[in-house]
Amino acid sequence: MEKRTFLKTGLLLTIGAAVSPLIKACKPGDKTAKASAVGATIPPPKLRRTEPFSLPPLPYATAALEPNIDKMTMEIHHGKHHQGYVNKLNTAVADTVYATYELDDIIARVTAADSEKNVRNNAGGHWNHSLFWEIMTPGGSAAPTGQLAASINASFGSFDSMKTEFSKAASSVFGSGWAWLCVGKDKGLFISTTPNQDNPMMLQIVDRPGTPILGLDVWEHAYYLKHQNKRGDYIDTFFKVINWPEVARRFDKAMFG
Repeated sequence: MEKRTFLKTGLLLTIGAAVSPLIKACKPGDKTAKASAVGATIPPPKLRRTEPFSLPPLPYATAALEPNIDKMTMEIHHGKHHQGYVNKLNTAVADTVYATYELDDIIARVTAADSEKNVRNNAGGHWNHSLFWEIMTPGGSAAPTGQLAASINASFGSFDSMKTEFSKAASSVFGSGWAWLCVGKDKGLFISTTPNQDNPMMLQIVDRPGTPILGLDVWEHAYYLKHQNKRGDYIDTFFKVINWPEVARRFDKAMFG
């Protein structure tokens, strides 16, 4: 073999040996490799989770929101659907870079990659429902007050205009998803929707990120037992159980830390 041919062959073998592990590490479907790529662009969180995710208890009895939201729907929605998201999330994050991340850190870093689909869907399902239970209360409250009310007026013209826009957004979701009232980066309020269990805190996925302070689940399992296909009736009843003091607390946190 000529010296030139020998050197070229040796160089190619050396390059192949170096690249092979990298190709193997980045195969599609390797959740750890995909998640590690996300971690490279967003600094890893400082806090670490040491316990599995668990289902938060309802802040009221399952029948407490009647007649607006019925007991059976609450029992199934919280005890079956939300519990299912928690269980599947614990399985989905095992042996991945997300294994010890807090829920907010997972939400901010998860991507639209097929390899992260289970993490995305179940982390979103857990986060979204955890907010949903807390922003409802027996009896509800008529309307927001204070700085939240002032911000709603500044962003939408009036509370009634915000309510109309929010209701239209919730009605417009095709299939399953959520409607949101959010605080944006400019500290103004905006309304948006997301499909499935996505939410506006998924920085790698949504077009317009924000901090949700109010969210409405418009999956059919949230209302079908009582309202069947009448999503509009469900949206109307939702406004009768909103916990505006809790929404205001979330607003203050998003605005002022």
